[in-house]
Amino acid sequence: MVDADQTFVIVGGGLAGAKAAETLRVEGFTGRVILICDERDHPYERPPLSKGYLLGKEERDSVFVHEPAWYARNDIELHLGQTVDAIDRTAKTVRFGEDGTVVHYDKLLLATGAEPRRLDIPGTDLAGVHHLRRLAHAERLKGVLASLGRDNGHIVIAGAGWIGLEVAAAAREYGAEVTVIEPEPTPLHGVLGPELGGLFAELHRERGVRFHFGRRLTEIIGQDGMVLAARTDDGEEHPAHAVLAAIGAAPRIGLAEAAGLEIADRAHGRGVVVDERLRTSDPDIYAAGDVASFPHALFDTRLRVEHWANALNGGPVAARAMLERDVTYDRVPYFFSDQYDLGMEYSGWAPPGSYDEVVIRGDAGKREFIAFWMKDGRVLAGMNVNVWDVTEPIQQLIRSKTQVNAESLADPHIPLENLAP
Repeated sequence: MVDADQTFVIVGGGLAGAKAAETLRVEGFTGRVILICDERDHPYERPPLSKGYLLGKEERDSVFVHEPAWYARNDIELHLGQTVDAIDRTAKTVRFGEDGTVVHYDKLLLATGAEPRRLDIPGTDLAGVHHLRRLAHAERLKGVLASLGRDNGHIVIAGAGWIGLEVAAAAREYGAEVTVIEPEPTPLHGVLGPELGGLFAELHRERGVRFHFGRRLTEIIGQDGMVLAARTDDGEEHPAHAVLAAIGAAPRIGLAEAAGLEIADRAHGRGVVVDERLRTSDPDIYAAGDVASFPHALFDTRLRVEHWANALNGGPVAARAMLERDVTYDRVPYFFSDQYDLGMEYSGWAPPGSYDEVVIRGDAGKREFIAFWMKDGRVLAGMNVNVWDVTEPIQQLIRSKTQVNAESLADPHIPLENLAP
């Protein structure tokens, strides 16, 4: 029975942690809520960092989950710029890294997120090498892109995933020259497969982006601390005044690992293992957001999802589970992207090798279509490109596991709602 004498601690001040704190109060929890954030900024959402805010189309204040006064008003003890360096599961305490303060918890939520992977090559210590994960990164990169645009400068982007492509689009809108280095044969190869990755390559090529596929960066060349060029594994040197490392993110599992919590293997994302209630191998500790590896019955596997919707929805489910509500986390994975005049939404999970067919509804040449990834006649995932208000029927098709005729799925005259029970 949860009561006012209990203390719930949330480690991680991103979207998942902030929404968990909000949900605890909405659900009527009157105990102590402590939210620990290792950044000095109030909890914020990350999508604008590579989209509207990076482009200068959204104000800084628009990225925050709640206005600053909300935390005091809801009696949330917010610790900004603080880290937790140890969990004592026996004593049920966490220890702050800065001053060694020890705080007791009755329930603990780990929402520590992920961190950008680093390039392990010479030259990464140069001032012109960037990552994009935090608000401070976006503020710095926005200034760099504006300067490159004014001076006809070059940025080399390592990685053609979502962050790499969104920054490439922003850089071109600022007027900078852009070169993207990607070891796979197409952009977004691990998400969309070869069938749709080429569409994004063409989108960017039309705007002047240069791609080098099947290549890796081997060195960043500089002088007096500044970037001058980037060398690839074929020996070619690419002019560069800045380099962005956009080669993915790794879950921040160090705290959980040191505490002896179960960690998933690499095949399942190396996240903190949780059950369908987002509870870890310790019944009083939960995990949500980028760091959690959760079982998904719909796809019959364990997933770790790094997208905005997972944090938005996972934080509240973890909070309700901490309150002993009867909840299950089984959301269909969802994400979105905006690049130039292309907007898209993706629902589901269909990595290369998991599907046997891609069905297109609409006109891919005009970039107004829906793509469906199929296995044995069942929809595993769907992506709508410049077609709107179809996420709900796409997700219903995925959830229903209904076998769908490919011809009907491709026919835009048949409403998607008619294809799922």
